[in-house]
Amino acid sequence: MQQDGGRMQLQDVLFTQGFGTRRICAGLVQQGHVAVGGRAVLDSGAEFVTRGLRFCVDGTEWEYHEHAYLMLHKPAGTECSRKPSAHPGVYTLLPAPLRQRPQHGAAPGVQAVGRLDQDTTGLLLLTDDGQFIHRMNSPRRHVPKVYEVTVKHPVDDAQVARLLQGVMLQDEARPVRAAACDRAGERQLLLTLTEGKYHQVKRMVAAAGNRVEALHRSRIGGLALPPDLLPGQWRWLQEADLAALTA
Repeated sequence: MQQDGGRMQLQDVLFTQGFGTRRICAGLVQQGHVAVGGRAVLDSGAEFVTRGLRFCVDGTEWEYHEHAYLMLHKPAGTECSRKPSAHPGVYTLLPAPLRQRPQHGAAPGVQAVGRLDQDTTGLLLLTDDGQFIHRMNSPRRHVPKVYEVTVKHPVDDAQVARLLQGVMLQDEARPVRAAACDRAGERQLLLTLTEGKYHQVKRMVAAAGNRVEALHRSRIGGLALPPDLLPGQWRWLQEADLAALTA
């Protein structure tokens, strides 16, 4: 999603995209570090139409985005926290401008939309749009999330039935059930959830009589993790991707 064609000074473009304070951004332009259309721009006050604007900072090409919407293939051994305790944070996988985009009344940079455990891999969304985070995390929206689950013991029909009918979890007043559950192998499950409770997949599988050995999120809504997006890699979400999230 991009701004609808407004004009902005180049120093302000850089500021909104996370390249530092306005003073630092002005300096980047004046010192010849920024190019637009293949030519260096030395006037930090030069105005450009933001829609579709592409620019280079020290040879790296960027495109203006009013808000950042990203997908990341989260690798194992990373934490969805800005203050990780025992493992690297997923934010270290992103370039500095995405970690520094200015926010109003919130921590700077993009934020994870929900969390995955440090040993869980797969599709993670990140954005600097607080309303988007709220919509995606709202329990009333019931956005389905698909997990590929490897378990310790062979899966039987009774375990699948329990997960579909609902299992009782500690501190929950009513059974929690899977929206869908299919066996994908002797020790593999394809589990679809529409809630986001703490350690939900691991707790549900344990309550059904098994144990999670590996966990991978492959889909959110209608958006699947692309097979060519390798662990640790990220990319911008396109309009079709955003539409697929609620499809």
